[in-house]
Parts: sequence; C-alpha cells; structure tokens
Amino acid sequence: MNPKNLKYHKEHDWARIEGETAVFGVTDYAQEQLGDIVYVELPEEGTEVTAGSSFAEIESVKAVSDVYAPLSGTIVEINEEVVDAPETINESPYENGWLVKVKISEPGEADDLMSSDEYEGLLAEEEE
Repeated sequence: MNPKNLKYHKEHDWARIEGETAVFGVTDYAQEQLGDIVYVELPEEGTEVTAGSSFAEIESVKAVSDVYAPLSGTIVEINEEVVDAPETINESPYENGWLVKVKISEPGEADDLMSSDEYEGLLAEEEE
C-alpha cells in the first residue's frame, strides 16, 4: 500500500511535502519493476530541478532508469545512504530509501500530483 501522506507523480516518483521543502523518492512499484538496484546517481546540492524533468538515475541489474522530479525547486540535501547502499531503495522506498530533499519553488505544482488513491488507480490501469 502506498502511504497516504505522500503525493505521487505518474512516473512512479513520490514527494513528501514538509512546509517549504519536499522529500523525493521512487515508489514501491518502481523499485519492484527495476529489480535489484546497484547504483544511484544523484545531483549535487544546489542543483535546480524542474517538475516532470529527470534529475537522477537509478541503475538496476535490469536497466538504467531516469528519476523525474515531482516538483520544482533547489536540492538542499541528498541521501548519501542510497549512494553508498543503493539496495536501500529496494528495502525501504518510502523511508530510508529517499533520494533528495528540495526547497520547493512552485508550491502550486503539488496540485498536479496524485493522491495515494489516484496513484493506486493508475497502477490498476497499468496492470490491465
């Protein structure tokens, strides 16, 4: 089940909004589709990201996948743990496996993201 307190992007990424910042990560569905994650490439702090554009890469035993920003802003922190131990994303996609923290520049973009229920609906459609 996808946590209710998160907002979801159609590319299987999530955002946990905490005031003026948001934490980004990939969903449980995304990590399942990728398989065993072996490498994560994250941008440096201070990097500007734009909603809907790629900001990171995750490499698994199956493929290399882009990670898309659910919201626009400036990266204020990266999760060094996933760089050192990429499998953390497989084990804990919503908790320890977060990717970056971003200072949000366009708070209204959150309205374009999906709720947990809407995201569940998207997954149901993709499985048909």
